[in-house]
Amino acid sequence: MGDQDTVRVRLRAALCADDPWTALYVLNSDRPGGLAEAVEELYRSDADRAAFRPYLVRLLRGLGETGDEALLRLLAEPVFAADDRQDLLRAAVARELRLPADLLRTYGEQTRASGGSGARADGPPAPELVDAMGLSGDPSFAPGLGALLGIPATRGRAALALGRLGARDWTAPIAGRLSEVTGLEHTAFAVALELMGDAAAVPHLLRWLAESGEERVYDVHHALVRLTGRDPLLPERASGAAYAAAVRAAWADGRTERAPMAVRDLVAESGAWARFSVDGGAGRIRVAFDPPSPGSSWPRWDRSLTIDGKPLYRVGSFCDTCELGLTLLDWPDDAARWIAARMRGRLAGLDRLDAALLAEWSPVLGELETGHYRALLLDLPLERVTEPARSWWYRRAAARAEEDGDDSAYDGDRPEDHWPGVSHFQLTEPVPGGRVPFTYGAVLPSQPPEALDPATVARHAAAIAAGERPAAVVLGWIDDRYVEARHEERWLVGAVLDGHHRLAAYAAAGVPARVLLLARVGADGGTDGGLEGLAEVAAAYGCCRD
Repeated sequence: MGDQDTVRVRLRAALCADDPWTALYVLNSDRPGGLAEAVEELYRSDADRAAFRPYLVRLLRGLGETGDEALLRLLAEPVFAADDRQDLLRAAVARELRLPADLLRTYGEQTRASGGSGARADGPPAPELVDAMGLSGDPSFAPGLGALLGIPATRGRAALALGRLGARDWTAPIAGRLSEVTGLEHTAFAVALELMGDAAAVPHLLRWLAESGEERVYDVHHALVRLTGRDPLLPERASGAAYAAAVRAAWADGRTERAPMAVRDLVAESGAWARFSVDGGAGRIRVAFDPPSPGSSWPRWDRSLTIDGKPLYRVGSFCDTCELGLTLLDWPDDAARWIAARMRGRLAGLDRLDAALLAEWSPVLGELETGHYRALLLDLPLERVTEPARSWWYRRAAARAEEDGDDSAYDGDRPEDHWPGVSHFQLTEPVPGGRVPFTYGAVLPSQPPEALDPATVARHAAAIAAGERPAAVVLGWIDDRYVEARHEERWLVGAVLDGHHRLAAYAAAGVPARVLLLARVGADGGTDGGLEGLAEVAAAYGCCRD
């Protein structure tokens, strides 16, 4: 039996397994050569397509470039029924493929003629076709998409498609319709303007901000910040009507130019705990929303930790019943240490915080995004973890599975399913708490661990052995979740800005690592338990509790 025959046999066995999804996941993880071709071959068979279509299409979505090539070949076939084409196009949209304009026009004509996807000859195009037009890069689709802005069934998708095309002729029409939409559609319109990147939307947004209801203020404020670069400081943890009033007041004078950065309210409440606020921060390191995924019903969902606009880790959504999981995306063009390196002269023997020190560091702190921060000086017991089974990202899921018993959704998860994609540092034990029983802790690198210089690690190890405590700088936050409305879970998450070699030396020596943690609190009008969690961490590990 040849290799390709073996792949076909394995594919059919997975499709016929008692749990096809798990069997296909395992097969895809192994990724034998010729798997995409075998999937394509089965899809071309009427009987196999009828029996296995959902599995085959989902598998093609997960096969990377070879799956994309198979999708494009299948989409070019005119023989498939409307439902088959619909699934293929949805998969292509999920993969964010740029499809030829002629293929999309043909798809639209065939769908209307066959009545597929619920289409009518006089009705709007199928949702997946609207998404694909926005991904096509072809401006000829813009007039047709613009005509859909007034149709409730498609207007949110059409606005996002125009934004992806960068069709700025439609900036004013999208902005002018903000008063006609609510909820997720309002968010879609605001995000479309952000994608457009057109300052012509700003006067419309300012007018609408003064008139809009409280529930729509966040979207307008977010769009104004993205389009103008001006990021005014709002009151800490303001929410509801107070948040809306603060946003309106911040933009009331119509000023849109960026103000000079200012670090305000510098207060050292103890040697291990201080607070400060950044107004007009550069935001070179920030957690920002990802561009919306085509086909998703949520215009704002996934977020990433970015450095100079380049995503470093996917952070996931704000959904407080979803599991927190970080995933390495790519390393920054230059390591994050260039920011904190300007603090390094005072990090060698840092043993307490004071307002004068924070004021000295103001130019560095101003590189962060606008917001309210706490600075904690901690001695964290950290270990370096290189195996997924040892990581808290997996061990917390295993603990939930044990707590829930045989019916748990996490039972049987593999350690690598929760791995962030890179070796990292973590607390040796969770931090005990009150309302939330304990806090997991993970500190992730901002440069490849394999790039560490052994000689530099050894130099720091010798200093630590001699009693010195050089500090690393970590940008972090507290993340609270109520996973599946069953498990209260709290994380202290951080990314190293400076001090990878120092942390490696501490972990190797088994000595608690001196860490200056800079944590933003009350982001986006939230009350996420951040202060409570930080206070518990400071109580447990503050280096100079006084």
